[in-house]
Parts: sequence; structure tokens; C-alpha cells
Amino acid sequence: MAYIALGSNLGDRQGTLSRAIAGLEGLGRVVARSSVYETEPVGYRDQPAFLNAVIALETELEPLPLLRGLLAIENQQGRDRSLGTPKGPRTLDLDLLMLGERVIQGPELTLPHPALPQRRFVLEPLAEIAPGLQHPVSEKTMVKLLAELPDEGENRIAGVRRLA
Repeated sequence: MAYIALGSNLGDRQGTLSRAIAGLEGLGRVVARSSVYETEPVGYRDQPAFLNAVIALETELEPLPLLRGLLAIENQQGRDRSLGTPKGPRTLDLDLLMLGERVIQGPELTLPHPALPQRRFVLEPLAEIAPGLQHPVSEKTMVKLLAELPDEGENRIAGVRRLA
């Protein structure tokens, strides 16, 4: 099972996420979808708020072909990772969080996503759809990682809320 984070903070954010999820159906079968959360940007703060969600994707793809498929969907939604400010505004961000229990450290891909344990905007929706999912390195569940995340400093995400 692949877990993929989705984010958008430019244009029709909700429409972009919906189109991205439809595109992900071409890479496998979406078996779970979190609520959509509105979050403040982290790091580069001079940008609009994000809509974030996480999906669970049943897929036969190996990690690198799956990653390339995610990048192609981003591109179809108007994102070119070679342009713009790193961590800046973007029409779509798709991050491969986990793929089964695989642990990979390579030049193109690291699994599980290295920032997963520090990102409330990812852990919150991931814990919603897969609370008992274990991180393959720390062996902690998503609920446990979320509970351990400090609500201050760099790790604090102000304004996380479910949208109706």
C-alpha cells in the first residue's frame, strides 16, 4: 500500500486536489481518502494557506515508477519543480510518504518520507485513514507519532482544521 500526501495553495485548490486524486487512479486504486485540511505554510511563510490530504493507493508499481507517475500528475496540474521558490507556492504537491514497509535511501527517493514524523499537516490526515499504520523505521504508529509532535516552534501548524 502506498500513502501519498497531497497539497495545493494556488488557484482552485479543492479542484486541483480532486483532479490529482482522479489522476492517481491511473497509478492504482485509491482505497482510502482523508478529509481535507487547511493549513498554514511551513518554512517559507509568505504564501497562501494550503489544502492538504492523504490517500492510500493500492498499486503494483515499484517505488521509482510510482514517483515518476506522481511527478507527471503534478506537471499536468501546472507544477514544474525546476521553477519557483523551494517550498514556495505551488498548484500541486504530491509526496510519496510510504510504500509498504520499504526503507529506501537513494538519490531520487527516500522512503519513508524523511520529514513524515515532523509534519502535522501530513500526520493528521494520515492518522485519520491509517491510525495503526507503523512507521517502518521507528515502528511507531501514525497516532503515536502525531501525539509526540510538539505543538510549538517549527513543528507547530497553526489552523489545522477539517473543511466541510
